[in-house]
Amino acid sequence: MPTTEGEQQFLDAERLVQLQSGELKKELRVGDLVLSQILYIMTFSWLAPAGKLGPGHVIYWLIAVLFFYIPSGVVVLHLNREMPLEGGLYQWAKLRLGPAAGFLVALNLWATVVLVLSGESSVISNNLSYLVGPAGNWIVENRSFTMALGALLMCGLMLVAARGLALGRWFHNAGGFVMVTVLVGMVLFALPRWFGVGSAVASAPAALVLPAASLLNLNLLAKMGFGAFCGLDGASIFSGECRNPNAERTIRRAIWLAGPLIALIYIVGTACVLTFSSPNDIDMTSPATQALNRGAIGTTIGGFVAPFVTVLILCGSIGFTTLYFNVAVRLPMVAGWDHLLPASFSRLHPQLRTPIGSIVFIGLTAIGLTIFANLGVGGQEAFQFSLNAGIISWALTYVVMFAIPLVAKGEKPPWGVRVAAVSGLAMTILYVTLSIFPIVDVKSSLSFTAKVSGIVIAINAVGALYYRRVSKRQGRTHHHV
Repeated sequence: MPTTEGEQQFLDAERLVQLQSGELKKELRVGDLVLSQILYIMTFSWLAPAGKLGPGHVIYWLIAVLFFYIPSGVVVLHLNREMPLEGGLYQWAKLRLGPAAGFLVALNLWATVVLVLSGESSVISNNLSYLVGPAGNWIVENRSFTMALGALLMCGLMLVAARGLALGRWFHNAGGFVMVTVLVGMVLFALPRWFGVGSAVASAPAALVLPAASLLNLNLLAKMGFGAFCGLDGASIFSGECRNPNAERTIRRAIWLAGPLIALIYIVGTACVLTFSSPNDIDMTSPATQALNRGAIGTTIGGFVAPFVTVLILCGSIGFTTLYFNVAVRLPMVAGWDHLLPASFSRLHPQLRTPIGSIVFIGLTAIGLTIFANLGVGGQEAFQFSLNAGIISWALTYVVMFAIPLVAKGEKPPWGVRVAAVSGLAMTILYVTLSIFPIVDVKSSLSFTAKVSGIVIAINAVGALYYRRVSKRQGRTHHHV
């Protein structure tokens, strides 16, 4: 069949992205992407909202897997098969829904990772308090310390990102390995209590019972669905940096290998958290560290295990932030290829082949948001603000992703992909609707909701105005040419 004009334009746009990606260093193998997927999707903080459900968390995790995790994997694999391009979801939205949709998707993805990064200093300071012990309780609520820690962290991330994935991938791999190692440690401490040896469990760790119907539990289900399992699109962002020329095959294998392991970690990890804490006593910022510290109490190696595991989790946090920072850096870079941002964002260093302009911009922005998130609030509230605002921005990009198989021109997906897109879209909208409300005690629920909603609206309003301005300028340039 002859190629239509629209299909030819689509193919030409794909080739242009592939040509621009050719300048990037090819560093990533399947194993790198598997560990990166675990690190990009799996966050131990999601064990806390799941633990609030009590032993019925198993049913909610299974619902989340069936109605969001598997559907998102089906849609990601479908789109990646068509468009295995550096920039992932940005490219999918741009090529199928137009440059405006692509730009706003990139903006919200960028906002997601930067907001999550700005909240990570609260996680690290919380874990430092566990490492120091009772004398370190002041660390958690000392906002000045957390802000300074965040600034130091971002400076380190900028240096690693400037060196490129030749160095960064080792941080990613170490972080993913730590996630698996921490789960193993939690299980080893929990197993004796599961079989009635030693101290009793703090709460029943798991049961096939449906939690009571309530708005809070529905909120928790939304967090366990979209919040905990979003990110299968992450590997696609690095499509132009895979060693295997067949990037689509490499990414597909990574998703199939990482997916079941991540679901298992969440279910078993929540059971371990409940072994050592009642639902109302779970640390909403660092539940895994809390569980491991309580599990080590009274053991002959308890004095050694607690600080060692805390250091291990801190190393995992560093790997996590390194990965997220590298994801954030690539979004302004690919937008720069399309002349939507200044050329300095996509210009590569002559030896390192990394976008230094984008790296500096992301680092300074993350420092600013770290300071904003910690002004006048407590530690857990600062973390929940950054996490909620960031994941809502991410959810908006997934609304676009699930819409592509349903409404985009040129899309002819099988019915299974369409059904998956509808299921994933429904879970995503549920998350967006409910996640502006806090699940931790905050100084003012109204202020929290206004703060989270306001920053998401502001990000998109500024982005829309900026895109309109750039489009008009590009239109005038083309007219004069």
